[in-house]
Amino acid sequence: MYDVGIVGCGVIGSRLAESFTEHSDTTVAAACDVDVERAESFAADYDADPYTDHEAMLAEADLDILYAGVPPVHHREIAEAGLDAGVHVICEKPIAEDAAEGERLAAREADTDLVTAVNLPFRYTPGFIELRERVADGEIGTPKRVSLDFRFPRWPREWQDVDWLRSREQGGPIREVGTHFLFGVQEAFGGIDRVSAEVQYAGPDACEESVVGWFETAGDDSVHGTIDLLCDHEQPEENAITVTGSEGELTLTEWFRLTADPGTDDEEELCADRESTTVTLVDEFVTELEGGDGDLVSFAEATAVQRVVDAIFDSEGDPVEV
Repeated sequence: MYDVGIVGCGVIGSRLAESFTEHSDTTVAAACDVDVERAESFAADYDADPYTDHEAMLAEADLDILYAGVPPVHHREIAEAGLDAGVHVICEKPIAEDAAEGERLAAREADTDLVTAVNLPFRYTPGFIELRERVADGEIGTPKRVSLDFRFPRWPREWQDVDWLRSREQGGPIREVGTHFLFGVQEAFGGIDRVSAEVQYAGPDACEESVVGWFETAGDDSVHGTIDLLCDHEQPEENAITVTGSEGELTLTEWFRLTADPGTDDEEELCADRESTTVTLVDEFVTELEGGDGDLVSFAEATAVQRVVDAIFDSEGDPVEV
């Protein structure tokens, strides 16, 4: 049995804790949060030991796995503390507040034999896997366009009403949600080489409320893509990736639902399976711990996505090489 320490007892921390509890080979042994009442309540739910300091938790609890589910500016500090303590680490996305911090963490990852991973669930989402494989198999012909579309009537969303998500330093929908879809582009097309975007912010220190941009995918057969994000409006929330090819189109909506040729007579729902990707992440992590070939997103892969995120904010409407 692998003992797990959770750092960050919020919504996502709870989601991971449930998945560790569900897996037969892992158990939540310790929980840490700067909010004493939250740490104690969370720990009580899992019969774990509560902490308010992750260093104390690593020193006192005999942990095998550390999950860092805190705001991005703390990711490197906590992940490195875990690695320094000889503990395997799962880090929440984005890898850090910027690519420079992500690169430092990826370099630390390269120097250790410990198992590491980043929680980027499109690696395990059936609908996205189907999209990626159909594109690779040429089922929509030659890819012509990738469209990333985001609509948020309210940011942060009601269920994640925390101040850091409003901040320009580490919050905003591009980091929080766009990271997943930019990772999806990386998975399907090998990455993004160039990006240009115009960003409007909600205030002097506030995160973005509008992004309009384009990008080029990596490789010799590069594909143009678009980014269209808008917050603070009356329309329903939307998160979608669409790949348009010479012979068809695929759209992933609602994070899991894959549709072929939407809006045409040939429209077909290809996948509507909503699986627990965090359970799959834990299972793949345990597979790697036990000497198998776990399918995990590395710190280096997550940092490549963060470089694209940084380029979006650095662009100011001019093309930026990633």
